[in-house]
Amino acid sequence: LYKSVLDSNASEHGARMTAMDKASENANEILRTLIISYNRARQAAITTELTEIVSGA
Repeated sequence: LYKSVLDSNASEHGARMTAMDKASENANEILRTLIISYNRARQAAITTELTEIVSGA
């Protein structure tokens, strides 16, 4: 009986660890996507500003 409880506990911890690893991977992927989106928006703003400066000169 004691071994069954230990096996169950170990199995639960393993499942939680796997789930948290997957959640971490997903969070990192979302972060990469957000960084790319931010950089594209920033670059678009810079390009627009430079275009306005050159057009006004």
